[in-house]
Amino acid sequence: MLSKRIISCLDVKDGRTVKGTCFVNLREAGDPVELGKTYSEQGVDELVFLDITASHEGRKTFTDMVSRVAEALSIPFTVGGGVQGPDDVARLLDAGADKVSINSSALWKPELIDAIATRFGSQVCVVAIDAHQVSPGQWVCYANGGRVPTERELFTWAYEAQERGAGEILFTSMDHDGSRSGFANAALASLNERLRIPLIASGGAGCMQDFADAFNLGKADAALAAGVFHFGDIAIPQLKSFLKQQNIPVRL
Repeated sequence: MLSKRIISCLDVKDGRTVKGTCFVNLREAGDPVELGKTYSEQGVDELVFLDITASHEGRKTFTDMVSRVAEALSIPFTVGGGVQGPDDVARLLDAGADKVSINSSALWKPELIDAIATRFGSQVCVVAIDAHQVSPGQWVCYANGGRVPTERELFTWAYEAQERGAGEILFTSMDHDGSRSGFANAALASLNERLRIPLIASGGAGCMQDFADAFNLGKADAALAAGVFHFGDIAIPQLKSFLKQQNIPVRL
């Protein structure tokens, strides 16, 4: 069985790491490169850096940060935010990123997934999906950092993204984000039934059992968190030992 991955996510605004609740009420959490180094030393499997404002100047700041991360770390990391086309992907890969995450741009231009997979390979393309549950089993996808509802539905969109060439799906439940009430495990399990590619759970981590549930109940391949790591609520070495004790395969 493949090892389950623990991923730390760093939302970057103006060169600093921030964390909010349900996509609002941001507070600063520190320097993204230094945080990334700390998580790497603690044994996190991967990192995700998201430029959450992605203005033109922010992109320059963000690209410089990506270069600094690549120089400082040896573990894989994904970057995203403001990626509009293959040239943006090339810029971030050239700066040292291993994978690139796309979200809003893919919703508006699904053919972007095909273009990235064709030019760089599916392993580079992570499609992130932010979704809000509108009724039992029914989720609506949102664009622009959770600000704009779309007509796309979570499960059909995730499947289309896979068929177009996405290498991974990163699903964030907007309802669970920052709530520390656990991941959206029922939705994750439904996604797992429909997908052949790896599925990353995001939104809702509050305790170590939440990660175990994401793997056992949600059938996720990886679990991503931010605030519980940034503010010291969960230490990655202890989390991995806890998961190992529950017979969940992780890299120690």
